[in-house]
Amino acid sequence: MSLNVLFENIEIISPSDSIHERRNLWIKGDSIHASSRQEVQVDAATERINAQDLACLPGLFDMHVHLREPGQEYKETIQSGTESAANGGFTGVCCMPNTVPAIDNAPTVEYIMNRAKETLTEVLVCAAITKERAGKELAPMLELKEHGAVMFSDDGACVMNAEMMNRAFKYLKPVNGLISQHCEEHTLTEGFAMHEGTVSALLGLKGYPSIAEEIIVARDIMLAAHNGNCRYHVSHMSTAGSVELVRQAKLRGQRVTCEVTPHHFVLTDEAVRHYNTNAKMNPPLRTQEDLNAIIMGIKDGTVDCIATDHAPHAVHEKELEFAMAMNGITGLETSVGLAMTYLVHAGHIDMMRFAELMSTTPREILGLETIHVQEGAKANLTIIAPREEWTFEGGKSLSKSKNTPFGGFALKGKPKFAINRGMMRACVL
Repeated sequence: MSLNVLFENIEIISPSDSIHERRNLWIKGDSIHASSRQEVQVDAATERINAQDLACLPGLFDMHVHLREPGQEYKETIQSGTESAANGGFTGVCCMPNTVPAIDNAPTVEYIMNRAKETLTEVLVCAAITKERAGKELAPMLELKEHGAVMFSDDGACVMNAEMMNRAFKYLKPVNGLISQHCEEHTLTEGFAMHEGTVSALLGLKGYPSIAEEIIVARDIMLAAHNGNCRYHVSHMSTAGSVELVRQAKLRGQRVTCEVTPHHFVLTDEAVRHYNTNAKMNPPLRTQEDLNAIIMGIKDGTVDCIATDHAPHAVHEKELEFAMAMNGITGLETSVGLAMTYLVHAGHIDMMRFAELMSTTPREILGLETIHVQEGAKANLTIIAPREEWTFEGGKSLSKSKNTPFGGFALKGKPKFAINRGMMRACVL
């Protein structure tokens, strides 16, 4: 049955349209049939939803997720990952290349895109910078871009060799390609379990110092400038020093962008005190000073977007001694609630900035089509309940994996519907 629903008196927040007001929004098929301050005359078959307590935003987009397919389908699949994304309100995601095999060839890019043709949540592809993500030989990035890759990273590993990174910038410059980096100087982090600091010393765990991230951020910003102001994106930025490096690069006019995760603006390394492996990730949870700097970066525009780094792992990979457990947490179904609770309701940002961070800007960075909330536009929308209070129950997640530190968290602001490709999915958190 074709989608036919009227959201009555819904709050519309659309940065691209400079709209923040209440309207009656009629979705019919895959398009916005009407968006009006006045009463809308609908047909008898139209479902009416009293949306007094709801808000409509351009469809949320997460530019950093791990869908694990191909090769690690026991953790997640494209199907389960996109179901989890839609359940969290996301109508689009960009998947990372650390699959098995790595996304370093055109057939793998095409495989992923074909697998996601019918899903409500669209899947874009970040392909590898180097073959097998080994850092020794460039992947055929121009060919990968021609087949649909929108970004390049060896995520999960850093391109440690400066000459290799320099070549990557030179290679993509003629086509204005976007390089992203997992910023980690591996010689400083080998065998790490958590952030290097007071808590790691008390627990006797090997630490990952902040400088290990910042060295690579600084190096890559310099390489991007050296090659004629190339585009460069810092993934899952976690330290105060990295925030300042990006801030200064932007002030110099460099085309540098960055993302931060909800776990890095909600939790600190104190969450590791009881050896909770669901608080083990890469980059690790940092200090309160780092958390404060990230929030300041969000407020002043240094931070461009929020991404989850959704990293599902099976139970047997997490229920181990802390140092042996895999890094990473799931995040697609908690992102809206955490950002609303700890940023919007905490008074750090308003709803328009929320929409920019989680929808408009990540699409701009990746060069995707702008989403409009106007009559005649394609209906690519996220509906949230900004003031609804709820408790996240990890067991209800639609991801194949349940490795989250946020089970039992009381949140304010909840995803309600994801709408895209003529489909509407009710969020069941």
